[in-house]
Amino acid sequence: MKNFLSALFFVSLFFSCSPPKTEIDTSTLSPLDRLKAGNENFVSGHSMHPHETPDRIRELKKGQEPFVVLVSCSDSRVPPELIFDQGLGDVFSIRTAGNVIGDFELGSIEYAVEHLHCKLIVVLGHENCGAIQAYASSGNAEHSEEHNAEHSEDHIQSLINYIAAEEEEKMVPESQKTNIDTLVKANIVHGVNLLKSSTPILKPLFDKGELKIIGAYYDLDSGSVLFEK
Repeated sequence: MKNFLSALFFVSLFFSCSPPKTEIDTSTLSPLDRLKAGNENFVSGHSMHPHETPDRIRELKKGQEPFVVLVSCSDSRVPPELIFDQGLGDVFSIRTAGNVIGDFELGSIEYAVEHLHCKLIVVLGHENCGAIQAYASSGNAEHSEEHNAEHSEDHIQSLINYIAAEEEEKMVPESQKTNIDTLVKANIVHGVNLLKSSTPILKPLFDKGELKIIGAYYDLDSGSVLFEK
């Protein structure tokens, strides 16, 4: 995504969702369809709460085989296993404020893909993200950098600086800099682009079609997850 017009068009048409359905057997579904079905269960109030038994705990002692890597925000309102109706051993979860991806997070994702053979990575942002709101309130990237120079031990500011440095955020026009929804979606796009271009592990697998990397957006009002088309 090299120019803002394509980025803005992308984030505006980036997501789709389906109305809630009744409970379905997810055993034969693809990883993405399994997530969608789980979210539909959650939204409809018919969560199945799979894989939460003592037998499942004992089964996992032999090893784990999660079917998805979920990169999501640490926000307490967005617990991945609950909103996707999954259980123990189903989700390899990476959670940071603003679902930002640094070296440690990237290493964890690579581990899940290379050693646990996950074929799907989802970067999940959400409505009213506090980290994005903090970035929007902080002003522009130059202000963030100046503040960080004065407060080198301010780790929250370092998080804001990370978001401010994202090319996708920089492409958002000044008139939209206070639109949290636009900024959240640009941040999701950044995470997806970062992972698609990450070498030496993720990019080759993505380019060969052996790994799917998509973005998603969680609606706090409905509980629905809107996935990248």
